[in-house]
Amino acid sequence: MYAILDIETTGGKYNEEGITEIAIYKYDGHEVVDQFISLVNPERDIQPFVVNLTGINNNMLKNAPKFYEVAKRIVEITEDCILVAHNANFDYRILCTEFRRLGYDYERKSLCTVELAKDLIPGQSSYSLGKLVRSLGIPVTDRHRASGDALATVKLFKMLLDKDTDKRIIQNSVRLNPKHQLEPRHIDIIAELPSITGVYYIHNANGDIIYIGKSNNIKKRINQHFTGTNAKSKKIQSKVTAVTYEATGSELVALLKESEEIKRIKPLYNRALRRSIFTHALYSFKDDNNYLNLKIDVADGRKKPITTFSNRQSGKSFITKAVEDYNLCQKLTGLYQTKSSCFNYDIKNCYGACIEKETPESYNSRVNALIETNSYSNKDMVIIDKGRDVDERSAILIKNGVFKGIGFFNLNYQINNIDVLESIITPMQNNRDTQHIIQSYLRRNKRLKIIKIT
Repeated sequence: MYAILDIETTGGKYNEEGITEIAIYKYDGHEVVDQFISLVNPERDIQPFVVNLTGINNNMLKNAPKFYEVAKRIVEITEDCILVAHNANFDYRILCTEFRRLGYDYERKSLCTVELAKDLIPGQSSYSLGKLVRSLGIPVTDRHRASGDALATVKLFKMLLDKDTDKRIIQNSVRLNPKHQLEPRHIDIIAELPSITGVYYIHNANGDIIYIGKSNNIKKRINQHFTGTNAKSKKIQSKVTAVTYEATGSELVALLKESEEIKRIKPLYNRALRRSIFTHALYSFKDDNNYLNLKIDVADGRKKPITTFSNRQSGKSFITKAVEDYNLCQKLTGLYQTKSSCFNYDIKNCYGACIEKETPESYNSRVNALIETNSYSNKDMVIIDKGRDVDERSAILIKNGVFKGIGFFNLNYQINNIDVLESIITPMQNNRDTQHIIQSYLRRNKRLKIIKIT
């Protein structure tokens, strides 16, 4: 659990500042679950340059509560939380100073989004909150007021969690959270999980990730792990201390994240060398008569496939439908073995490429249309899918036929501006597995929105 905060102060000499406004959003890694926002009477004058910056003046604070009146609420909302702030050293120091004046020793673990951003989003021209969120297309209102800046930090932290592909933030959170150090009952873990699409992470007592999975219903899938009787399920049941998850909204994003993170993190109970998730592929070649032929064959890493399949039957079903949709020849697609005309020609459903009645140019144009539809080779495009919230969408970026990564956006500006788009994208590896995942998903979901990058 995280307490994401921003504090406005009077300014002045070091350790003599007073708090004029505080905003705290309690964030569980997915949504804000509690919040506290208040002006505070600092019992001292505000520096003129601070008044110009924040708009908060002495008159506004006359009837505001003094710090001792809000201290109990601050302690409660930040209990068992990691404090998160942009330039956390400043906000944490100010809080500790105020509590020290009351004779209370305030201690919390903290995370700084400046340091996290420098690590996870390198190369930015500035890491000040205003310039950084602007460059990432994150909307911000009430700049230099505690609530506006804290909300912008929430959105920034959410993006940083997405970009933390090694899951260091989450693992440290599990390790530091004292309630997870006791062995909870499996039913308690399940009760806290949602029935949503995403990737889940099973942790041991040290916070280490021992298993990663993907599901369209995380609660149901974890329940299956905890009630399973096979050897792997029993090992997981004996080691599990916590389950964290990452909502994706999109099944495609969940599949890609699962594949990437198993390879990167290598959890103990995921198979170290997973068998390739596809076995067969669609290839094309020209015959002696200059006709483009299609063939479903065992996947060969030395050849460049048009698309891939989980098994031969899946490939055969695809090519059978393609013959119908594109008026292709059964013989030239490997479905009908003959030295003369194919069966479809005999019933007038083939134009005769099998016996050279149709010109290669005419026939090949339809084969190329099939290839163009089912391969993203050399294409620049963004696949748009569901997001984690109603007003959010996910983006899968492909440049020159290479999968670059995934991200989430709320505004069309963020995907129509290539510089902003590349900033919000979490880079991921392009490999044969990701190509198969994307192509298979596109075949199953014909209505997905695809934006071509020009």
